[in-house]
Amino acid sequence: MKEFDAVVIGGGPGGYAAAIRASQLGLSVALIEREALGGTCLNWGCIPTKSLLHSASLLADIRAADAFGISVEGLSFDLAKMVSQSRSAAAQLSQGVKGLMRKNKVTVFEGHARIVSPGLIAVGDDQISTDSIVVATGAVQKGLGSIQIDGKHIWGAREAMTPKRLPKRLLIVGAGAIGVEFACFYRALGSEVTLLEVAEHVLPTEDHEVSALVAEALVSQGMTLRLGQGVQALESQKRGVTAEVGGEQLKFDAAILSVGVEAAIADLGLEELGVEMQSGFITVNDAQMTNVPGIYAIGDVAGAPCLAHKATHEAMIVAESISGGEPHPLQRERIPGCTYGTPQVASIGLREQDAEPEQVKIGRFPLYANGKSVVSGHTEGFVKTIFDRESGALLGAHLVGEGVTELIQGFAVAIGLETTEAELMHTVFPHPTMSEAMQESVLLAFDRPLHL
Repeated sequence: MKEFDAVVIGGGPGGYAAAIRASQLGLSVALIEREALGGTCLNWGCIPTKSLLHSASLLADIRAADAFGISVEGLSFDLAKMVSQSRSAAAQLSQGVKGLMRKNKVTVFEGHARIVSPGLIAVGDDQISTDSIVVATGAVQKGLGSIQIDGKHIWGAREAMTPKRLPKRLLIVGAGAIGVEFACFYRALGSEVTLLEVAEHVLPTEDHEVSALVAEALVSQGMTLRLGQGVQALESQKRGVTAEVGGEQLKFDAAILSVGVEAAIADLGLEELGVEMQSGFITVNDAQMTNVPGIYAIGDVAGAPCLAHKATHEAMIVAESISGGEPHPLQRERIPGCTYGTPQVASIGLREQDAEPEQVKIGRFPLYANGKSVVSGHTEGFVKTIFDRESGALLGAHLVGEGVTELIQGFAVAIGLETTEAELMHTVFPHPTMSEAMQESVLLAFDRPLHL
């Protein structure tokens, strides 16, 4: 029997961060991972997809190089090398997490964990005793009713990240962040992409004005959007797939299912312990504790939003809680979200469609009026800010355009500090940068525009 103060099940962004922080706080810590350290995000999500999208972005920039006086002849791409580069990036970072575990004296067990009882975990032949168990097992991709990923012509995210061929005609079912990112990658490489979404908007959780601009951009890139429509049937055949959409039979070389995720809790032992669930995810309180004393949950397994940075923040909360501290609970309305398609989308806080018009002031600044965007040739998009009309408090920010995912943290800090419009107006933004569009949107909200 091995004994630890805390045991973390799952080595993703939430799990390994919780293990590190708990060790820093003086606890003896073990981490259990059945696949590769770094979890889905690092190995099969955030990191490799961004590598592929970077390749696609480079290709697009080179194709547009003539406008900047640069001639490129004989342009081509190597799909296998793009995939190899993405896998190398993931492997490198996974090794980095392994080093962090050693540095922070976290004992790592490889294998599937099962919680036998509160305080007791089985991993293969090992029995581990602990006061606190942190479930950080993440989420798994959903199928769609009877439609399941077969790995041949009906792909999930893993198959879509490691294609051996470029499909000429590609169907993507689901136009959330993951679906849009894959759509942009494959379209940049030349696939004929049809994007299917049961909601009336692409990126349906975003501000509607942002969603509308993204939809226009995707169509202008040559994609076919079918919104407000679901897929009734999807059959894998010898040389592709046949999809039934709105009573119409459509043929594609491959299809990607991107219809959401569910908690990864299979054979973990939670049901036998009576751990409460809601909508398929583990229910936790402000300290990340479940209804069973001594068992905590963080990250995707604990529910939406299923984002790596949300998991990492919850990791800090749970480590402090286990160590006897009183951390500030997670404020979900202050979690930024990013989509790395073309154009990029970044958002935080209140959306315009959820606001009472008479209670807010809204500023929109188009990137075509921003100097840095003009010189780079990326003028599509805008920055929108939403303020409380009475107090001037920043309530939300919604950005769309090239590079905006690198700007959203400014608004995240501002909302976290309960910044008002006056403080943002008095802040000096450097020129020429895209960040100037952030301040310009504030000025517009309060009828003080300078460059529009």
